[in-house]
Amino acid sequence: MQHPVEATLSHLKEKLLMMSSYAESAVSQAVRAVTQRNDALASQVQADDDIMDQYEVEIDEMAIQLLGKSPVDADLRLITVAMKISQNLERIGDEATTIARRAMELNQDAPLPAQLEIPRMAAIALDMLKDALDCFVNKQAEKARAIVPRDKEVDDINRQIHRDLSRHMADNPPAIPRCLDLMTVSKSLERVADHATNIAQQVVYLCEAQDIRHKPLPL
Repeated sequence: MQHPVEATLSHLKEKLLMMSSYAESAVSQAVRAVTQRNDALASQVQADDDIMDQYEVEIDEMAIQLLGKSPVDADLRLITVAMKISQNLERIGDEATTIARRAMELNQDAPLPAQLEIPRMAAIALDMLKDALDCFVNKQAEKARAIVPRDKEVDDINRQIHRDLSRHMADNPPAIPRCLDLMTVSKSLERVADHATNIAQQVVYLCEAQDIRHKPLPL
């Protein structure tokens, strides 16, 4: 028979994976709302944001309950990492909601050329998130470390989109509101990749008790 603490830890991990599935789905749907000009999808993402908030509350409550049972070091790391991962997932949900809101505005006019880069950017950020969560499940520190440098590619795309849109605004002042909306979408995806990076770093801490957040990347 499973020990009560072990059972609660298992439940905590399951809840975290359910939350991660919602986060991935929310970002994917929000991006599709932009690329497919689908207001219904955008509305659904906004309506579902409360689900992510509720998951974070439930995970925090379970974690606090477990912390009160004087866990051993390995379990203590898992509990604290779970709380930090859920916080990052909740913020990813917030970014999905931001993208969905901007989609509603972007869909009212003709698409901008820079929108073509959004699916590629989203694919990288979502792959990073999925891989980081897989590393959490399988306790793969080295694979988690390899996720961190991938954030640079998303940063580079975000900068390029901002440069392209800045030029477009200078040449087409009426397009400024749409360009600003798309800049926000791009920035939100860049933040999704940041949160995926945070999760990967937490996985390394979980596996090795080593904090790599502020260490320089190898050249």
